[in-house]
Amino acid sequence: MVKQAARVHAGMLFLAVCLQMEAAASAAGMAKAEGAQDGGSNGDTISHSLVLVQRLEALLIQGNGSDVSLRVETPNADEVKVIQAHALVLSLQSPVFEEILLSRNSSMLVLRESSDCASVFDKFIRYLYCGELSLRLDQATPLHKLATKYQVLSLQQGITQYMTQNLARDTPSGHVAGWYEYALQAGDVTLRDSCLQYMAWNLSSLLQSGEWVTISSQLLMSLLQRSDLILQSEMELFSALEAWIIQNDPDGLTAENALRAVRYAMIPPRELFLLQTQSTILARYQESVRDLLYMSYQFHSASPLQMAKYFDVNCSLFVPRNYLSPVWGSPWIVNNPTRDDRSMSFQTQLGPSNHDANKRVTWNVLFSPRWLPLSMRPMYTETGAMQPTRVEGGRPRIIITPATSSTDFAGVSFQKTVLVMAQQQGKVVVKHVYNFHQSTEENGDFLAEADLYRRTSEYLMDSSLFLHIVVKPLYQTLISTKN
Repeated sequence: MVKQAARVHAGMLFLAVCLQMEAAASAAGMAKAEGAQDGGSNGDTISHSLVLVQRLEALLIQGNGSDVSLRVETPNADEVKVIQAHALVLSLQSPVFEEILLSRNSSMLVLRESSDCASVFDKFIRYLYCGELSLRLDQATPLHKLATKYQVLSLQQGITQYMTQNLARDTPSGHVAGWYEYALQAGDVTLRDSCLQYMAWNLSSLLQSGEWVTISSQLLMSLLQRSDLILQSEMELFSALEAWIIQNDPDGLTAENALRAVRYAMIPPRELFLLQTQSTILARYQESVRDLLYMSYQFHSASPLQMAKYFDVNCSLFVPRNYLSPVWGSPWIVNNPTRDDRSMSFQTQLGPSNHDANKRVTWNVLFSPRWLPLSMRPMYTETGAMQPTRVEGGRPRIIITPATSSTDFAGVSFQKTVLVMAQQQGKVVVKHVYNFHQSTEENGDFLAEADLYRRTSEYLMDSSLFLHIVVKPLYQTLISTKN
């Protein structure tokens, strides 16, 4: 009977609030009638939602008609926070609160929360009343915890979106790796994948931040095993890994696994020699990576075609990542990208093997803002010539081809990668990555959502498209001649 009476009282209270809101709004003349003169089919609309939100907020602040007290306690802390609330509002917004309130035997509800969650609990409750809240970066995780715990799905999704939109924001100690670890624990797949992709595509920024040496060994291995990492060079990655090992002093197996994930074959021989003579970490664990170093020196000294007869050159040791070094690509700023076709040329080393160090490939690049997709192109004419493929309404495309064909390409295929940069939170970051062999037409979605005709497009910086083209030479394994 007590529970039933409490719920009836709460319902009457809510009804009274709504009636008061309606009376106040009517007195203020806040009616909006649409189609009243001609009897339009849409009918009349009266909207006082803002007034309702304001009155609910006042109800929370003043505690009028409160039928439940929330006592928020923190383990091992003396501070206690008490909030006067209303059972009906809590139950409507949270199924967890509804279940707790149905089984309570007093008007006091004791909630035990961690210190970080307790510090933002009033913001969380305000959201239940008003449907909005203001927050800082450091409050995102505890608010997400509360939304998850009390199953407030709208808030949980809203904070996930807020976090994914603020990955690029600068903070003194960094926050993306911490958000990743939290998302992994909370089971938020969207946030987890967004954080991991951001770190992989903007790895140099992470390596230079104070957050790098604090990441977990699990996250470290997740990054080291990826071929889509975007960074200056493999040497940059090794130097950062060395700093992580020195700072964290992990167990031997963890350190060995991490060091074996380095792609030593992508480091020129001269730098490898320096590593072996100057790196204290490599000296400590040299026996664990001796075989990888030996294969890397073989890779650099022999012809790739000869190597491919005896070894699997498609294993990760011989696969380049997305290196920003001029040896493997070139930045390209396309001014006014909707205007007309553009072209450029650049050179890359034939392959990462030292055997190819003096061989260069010249690449011609064509950017077209209105390239007609293959599926929409007209058939060949009777003369065998194809009609023009650049038309109004077509989508942007990039085509990358070698300036000349050469027998030196034997055994080597080339994957091209276009990095599309954008400005987020005042920082230039990689927004999208497209992989293809000759043309972005192979993707079908290249800049499909960019809307380059809109000056405020998030893909444009100062009305220009900022790209970085990376060429990744991949050696092909031949028929083995081993006995």
